[in-house]
Amino acid sequence: MKALRLGTRGSQLALWQARTTARLVEQAGGPPCEIVVIKTSGDRLAEAPLSEVGGKRLFVKEIEDALLRGEIDFAVHSCKDMPAVLPDGLTIGAVLPREDPRDVVVLPAQAKAPATLDELRAALGPGRRIGTSSVRRIAELAELFPGAAFVPIRGNLDTRLRKLDAGGAYDALVLAAAGMRRLGFSERMSFGLPLDACVPAPGQGAIAIERRAGDEATAAALARIDDGPTAVAIEAERALVAALGGGCQTPIGAVAVVEGGDLDLRAVVVSLDGSRVIRGRDRAPRAEAAALGGRLAERLLAEGAGAILEDVRRAQS
Repeated sequence: MKALRLGTRGSQLALWQARTTARLVEQAGGPPCEIVVIKTSGDRLAEAPLSEVGGKRLFVKEIEDALLRGEIDFAVHSCKDMPAVLPDGLTIGAVLPREDPRDVVVLPAQAKAPATLDELRAALGPGRRIGTSSVRRIAELAELFPGAAFVPIRGNLDTRLRKLDAGGAYDALVLAAAGMRRLGFSERMSFGLPLDACVPAPGQGAIAIERRAGDEATAAALARIDDGPTAVAIEAERALVAALGGGCQTPIGAVAVVEGGDLDLRAVVVSLDGSRVIRGRDRAPRAEAAALGGRLAERLLAEGAGAILEDVRRAQS
């Protein structure tokens, strides 16, 4: 069989995701996969805060361009990095089983892990420096940890952990549990933030595989590894973001959990300073995933989410 060309970024986590996907395609009886590393704008601007250089779209644009030009056959992304509306001619061909979608707090290596959220709040009180480059995390955590300072941090996971442990710049980091687990750093997770306290980014913990519309051979190979429960959860979350008009660097959290034949979707829209928070939750049969996301988005907009997001857009323009 002709090898499929798999496009990916070159970061530690991206390569883990690409190799895992390639292995699964081949194990499912599909063609062998050739990994093609593509350097994105997000990689070239590695030190700049994402909110200042265009957001997470910078991690997928060049890869999507290569896919549209036919230079690769499919692309592997962290689902949370993908725009809610894909470019014409591209579609999601599969998603892999979701890892833990939560955000986690990581303390310096010698620090004692808190047992409760109240203990964590005491440890991260006013003046504490929390490392994160996510607009959404800062907005949610500003409410959770009043008075804390949020300091940008970029780079591979091991680089971020070294900066934390070196002291001086950060008292804690907030990271995705999924990346920590996949790269073997589970023991460094000091506290998992409950979904009700910090709603994760839409798509967090899921690996999405993007292909060209109409490429039936690649579609058939990817269909073998598509995880149904994750796919419907992601469909609901992405439908909500699309209906809200949000991008990758807007303070929107959304996570859908499969419970039997239903989806339980919760979402939050937060002002940049954390002072205004609108939460919502709804459920529906799995077959109505997209409608569920749109319906909850309408409810959030009716309660004032549109005004918050418009303020965010003005602040970022």
